[in-house]
Formats: sequence, C-alpha cells, structure tokens
Amino acid sequence: MTVAAVAEAPPLTIALIGNPNTGKSTLFSALSGIHSHVGNYPGVTVEKKIGRFKHGGRAIRLVDLPGTYSLSPRTLDEMVSVDVLLGRQDDVGRPDAVVCILDASNLERNLYLVSQVLDLGLPTVLVLNMWDVALDRGLTIDVEALERKLGIPIIRTEAHRRTGTDAVREAMVAAVTRGPVATPRVFPPQFYEEAEKLGAALRESTGREVPPYLLERLLLDVGGYVELEFVAHGLADLPQRLTDARERLKAAGCRVPAIEAKARYAWAKQSLAGVLTQPAERAVTRSDRLDRWLTHGVFGLLVFAALMLLVFMSIFRWAEPVMGLIEAGQGWVAEQIGGLMSPGALRSLIVDGVIAGVGGVLVFLPQIVFLFFFIALLEDCGYMARAAFLMDRLMTRIGLSGKSFVPLMSSFACAIPGVMATRVIENRRDRMVTILVAPLMSCSARLPVYVLLTSLFVPEGDYRRGLVLFGMYSLGVVIAIPVAWILKKTFFKGETPPFVMELPSYKWPSPRIVAYRVYDRAKSFVVRAGTLIFATSVIVWAAGYFPAGRTENHKLEQQIGEWNAKHGEELKMLDDQLKPLQEERAVLTAALDPEASQADRAAGVKQAIAKGIVERGSADEVNKKAAELDEQIAPLAAKADPLHAEIDPLTDQLNHLNGEAMERSILGRIGHVIEPVVKPLGWDWKIGVGAIASFPAREVIIATLGTIYSLGSDVDENNEGLRSTMLAERWPDGSPVYTLPVAISIMVFFALCAQCAATLMVIRRETNSWAWPAFTFAYMTGLAYLGALIAYQVGRALLG
Repeated sequence: MTVAAVAEAPPLTIALIGNPNTGKSTLFSALSGIHSHVGNYPGVTVEKKIGRFKHGGRAIRLVDLPGTYSLSPRTLDEMVSVDVLLGRQDDVGRPDAVVCILDASNLERNLYLVSQVLDLGLPTVLVLNMWDVALDRGLTIDVEALERKLGIPIIRTEAHRRTGTDAVREAMVAAVTRGPVATPRVFPPQFYEEAEKLGAALRESTGREVPPYLLERLLLDVGGYVELEFVAHGLADLPQRLTDARERLKAAGCRVPAIEAKARYAWAKQSLAGVLTQPAERAVTRSDRLDRWLTHGVFGLLVFAALMLLVFMSIFRWAEPVMGLIEAGQGWVAEQIGGLMSPGALRSLIVDGVIAGVGGVLVFLPQIVFLFFFIALLEDCGYMARAAFLMDRLMTRIGLSGKSFVPLMSSFACAIPGVMATRVIENRRDRMVTILVAPLMSCSARLPVYVLLTSLFVPEGDYRRGLVLFGMYSLGVVIAIPVAWILKKTFFKGETPPFVMELPSYKWPSPRIVAYRVYDRAKSFVVRAGTLIFATSVIVWAAGYFPAGRTENHKLEQQIGEWNAKHGEELKMLDDQLKPLQEERAVLTAALDPEASQADRAAGVKQAIAKGIVERGSADEVNKKAAELDEQIAPLAAKADPLHAEIDPLTDQLNHLNGEAMERSILGRIGHVIEPVVKPLGWDWKIGVGAIASFPAREVIIATLGTIYSLGSDVDENNEGLRSTMLAERWPDGSPVYTLPVAISIMVFFALCAQCAATLMVIRRETNSWAWPAFTFAYMTGLAYLGALIAYQVGRALLG
C-alpha cells in the first residue's frame, strides 16, 4: 500500500479503557497531546474525551473511556462504555481496536476487566503501565509468556515519563491489521448454554441478534441496566425468563452473580501462573512509610486540613489579584471602545453586554486554574486517593463519599470550579448530589452583599460583624446536609456502594501532565460553559436596557464624554493627590474634635499613630500635622473644586436619569410586578429588581442598587453614599425600608438562592441536561424565599 493510500484511509477509532489509578488519563494525554475534544455523551453525565493524532501517516481517534473496575453496567452512565465498545454509540462509532491499561504492580485484580474486554472479541492491546512501580516492589513479569497465554500484544510503559508510548502507537495499528482476538471461555459450559438459549429466545421475540456480551450481562447482572433497557423496549416477560435461567444455573453449581467474580479471578490466576513472580515477603515501600503518617487518624487529618487550607487560600485569595487584572483589562477595553463610539444602544450593547459578558467568563479563569492545578498535583502524586479515604467516614454520614469534600470546600470560593471538580467522583449518584448541593456553599461573590448589609446596622470593628459573616457562611452548610440526605432518598435512591479505593504509589507529579490537565479544564470551561454565560449576560443587559427611552441619557453621556476628554485626566490626577491627604486629615479631625468625648479623641490619636500620620500623638504634634495637611490640601482643592462643580451636576443628573430608565426597563417592570410577592420578605420593588438583576451574578446587586438610587453603577459595598441612601429609604407611610430584619432577610436569601447564571450553565455542561440546572434554580430559590420569609417575620416579631 502506498503512502498516499494510507493517508487517504479513514481514521482508526481506538478505545482506551482501564481501572482507576492505572495512569490511563496520563497515557491518553501522552498519546494525543493537546489535540483532544471534550464533551458529553448524549443524555448522560459521562465525559466524552476524544484525542486525535497520526502515526505512520494514519489518522487515529483515541476515545478515553471512564475509569472502571468492570464492564457490569448498573446505570445509564455506566452503560456508555459498553455501548461504545459494542459500536452502539452513534456519535463515536464502533472501535477498530481497544487498548486496556493495567497497573503492572496489581495484575491479578486488573485482569478481571481484561477478561471482560476480551469477551467482546475486539482487536486488543494490553498495556502494563507503571512498570517502574512493579520493579520497585520486586515483581518479575514474563511478558512474552503472558502474551502467549492471552494471545494479544503486551506493551510495557511508564506513561508519566512517556516511556513506551511509541510502542503503544505501533501496537494499535498492528492490532487492527491482525483482526479480532479469541474470546476466553471463563465460565462453565452450562453458562454458555443458557446464554445461547436466551439469545435464541430474544432473537425470536425481537427479530434481531443480541450481542453475546449483552446476553452474558443479562444473566449476570441481576436488576442491571441491560435488563431494564430490554424490559423498557417491550420484553415484559424477560425478568421471569432470566429468573428461570438463573435458577437452572444455581442448580448446576453456577450461582449468579457470584459465579462471575469466581470464574474471572480464577482465569486471572491461571493466566499469571508461571508469569508473575513475587518476593517471599512484601517489601516496605516509600509509599507504605508515608501512609503511616498521611493516613493516620490524627496526623493525617492535620496534613489534609493544611493542604485544603492551601487550596482554599489559592482560590479565595491568590486568584484575586489576577481576577482584578482581568476586571481592569475589561474596564480598559470598554473605555477604549466606548470612547470610539457615540452613546446609544449599540455602544451599550458592545460595552455593557458583549465586553462585560466576555469579562464575566474570563474572570472565573484564575480560580479554575488554581483549583485544577492543585487537583492535578494531588492526583498525579497519589495523594488525592488518601484525601478521599480520610474524609469518607465524615461524608458518608450525609450520604456522600470522601471524594465530595474537595469540590464542596472549593465551592466556598466559587461554585464553578467546585462543580467542575466533581469529575473526580466516579459514582454517578454521589457526583450528582455533590453538584446539586455545591451552590449552597457561600462563595466569595456573596461577601459584598453580606458586608454592605451588615455595615448598615453593625458598627465597624464590632465583633458582631464576624458573627454575622460566620452565620451566613454556616447557613449553607447546615442546609446542604438535609438537602443531600433528601436527594439520596428521592432522586438518587440506591444502596450506598462500599468504599473501595486503590491507594496508588506516591510519585513526583509530572509538570507536563499537570499543565495539560489545567489547560484542558480551562479550555473546557471557556469554550463550553463560557458561551452560555456570555449569552446570559447579553440577555440580562437587554432586560435592563430596553424598552426605556434613553435619548436624554445619551446626550448627557456625550456631554460628559467631551468634558472628560478635556479635563478628565487633570481632575483624576488632582483627586488621586487629594484622597490620601483628605483621609489623613479626617483621622486628625476626629482627634481634634472639641465636641467629641475624651475617649473618642484618644481613639482618634491612637488611629493617627497606627497609620503613621503622627509619631507620639501629642496635642502640638497633632495640630502641627493638621496645619501641614491643610496647607497641602488647599491649593489642590482650589483647582479640583471648580472642576467638580462643572462635572458633578452632570453626573448626578445622568445617574438620576439612569435610575428612572432602570425603573422603566423590563427588569424594573418585573420588579414592580413581583413587589407583592417580595413584600412579605420586607422588600420593596427596588430590592426585588436588585435580586432579579443579580441572578447572572450575585454581586451585581450592589451596582443595580447604585443605579436605582441615582448614585451610579460604579459604587461598591464600602460606599458611604450608598449606605446612607439605603438607610434613608422610606415606605409610603414613612417607615424605613431597611431595618435589621430586612437586612437579615436579604442576606439569607442571597445565602441560599442560585443567583449565579455561570454556575447554572456549568451544571448544564456537567450534567448534559437542562433539567438539573432548572431543578437547582427552583429548589434553591424556593429555599431562599422560605428562609428569607422566616428570617424577616421572626425578626420583626422579636425586634418590632
């Protein structure tokens, strides 16, 4: 065959399968590099990962199947691997060959899956990965003898070092050329006789041939997914037929389902006879010595807590500077593009819709990168399995597994990387419940709301502020426990599987593998979830912009833009010089206030010393420093004040018009419509608009309230003008809108509500269904409303 003919041949489809912790994903990335596509199989939560590369001029599609200990499907998600291998998954097609990855240091257990793969009859390549670990443990494996026994090619690899990957590529192509392999007959003859009888009966009932492997699964998996699938297609008599067949097998000494484990492990043991030689006494390895400490009931938990603190700080604190740079970059781009366009709907769409939407996607990237960097490190070095082991006892009490802890903890910083981190959970029920309760953890976006509302009623420095914040962060955890329990008893019923986890050997993580996994997750978020987040941002912009007429607003924006072009830089420079001077002078004013008590003046002096404004705090020193500051402030203020006198009235007028426009917009009208619904929570329509506008992102409520109260959208939670305006708000009867029960009601609502479109879009991407984000939104909004109602009504009854 010529090179041109080979190049024109259709790509080979190769399936990659193996137990968890065998280095399968590492080998996948080593073979395909960054040329991979990540998605979901239709109708299930299972991730579909397909890599592409060429070898010898032949294109190869490498399908990375989920890690599994067996091909015995109990759910639709677990059925995906079987369907792919049988060629029943239309979006993948029938594989030309299958590569089965084994941990070379645990051959007997790994051969259980190999026996099932060989039952399919596909051309098969066996890869003995982690060969270095097997050698370190003193194992001797006669690879050539094992090849003769199994009748398939066997390759030795160390995937984390990329050793043996070229041989794997060669073996893939060669296996396709060789064709199907002989299937081992691991069960007694009576079992195959029953399978043939069942096949004949189904052929007569359905008019089609059922693959032999599915016939075996029908007999072996009592109440399994394959049986349920056939019954759903009209074979109502199948359960009784299977029961009768299993009774006959039991009478013949082939008790189902125990026969499968017995027969397959017997086959594995026979296959390794004369092949595997182990040392008389198992050597104590480095991993064993480390595990004495890292899985210890006390010391291990302390190490785990320290590592989780490091991960949490990276997401919560270290990512903030990078996120700030992204936000600053977004502001700069918006300013540059906005300056090139005339005020109007198009500029608002580009600046407030498109650029803000892109920024709303990219701003989450630092947290996602930091989280998956640490997850990749912990997985690749072997510690993640130990973390799950340590936390399993605690998490099983609420119906979850130890692997749920890291995603839930990560959600305190941001639910988006937390939801994405659930991919480490193999059990579908545990993964789904973790996804659905993760948004209840109070993320960093809720903090501005807590700070603003707490500051209205609790003085700065008061210890009660800390108690309020602790209460709000604890509320989500307390509610998540019964929610997880209810979900496990309703939507995700089933026996809790025994916690079985292999503890892989420790090793130094590969920088290449860690970098690839971080890149892969970041790309997946931007490409898939990012498009949905962007679309949501544009829709919410439109709801806040239309249909209010904004002609006067645009004229003022044009006028302000022209003024800023002439004087903006000058005023900014003056304000930047004035601000620190005025802040220092304000501290000294408190220290010199003749109407203040002696204690308050002393506190002012103490603050001035702490901030380095004065050294000793004597009356003469304070007065002298105040005079110096006045001399510095006066000439600057003389220049800045006339400029402020020109621009501030225009800005105030624009803010007032924008507030009126917000009230006339779709969002504003919805706010008026829902006022009767939110009034039992103590809210007026303005708070209702803020809550609705914040569904794309919780922190948006601050800017929305700033717009509604004619203060501008650039206010933050520390803005004194926003605080004073909120406290001055009144109902028609003159009573204040913002009271302590109202503040608590709003905080409880934000603590429990699913006000984050980005999180909902990621749930859609991870579950491959719109039903689950809709369910999350519905149950969390219901919980939030009920919680806010109770908080307000009880608070009003107690506080009056």
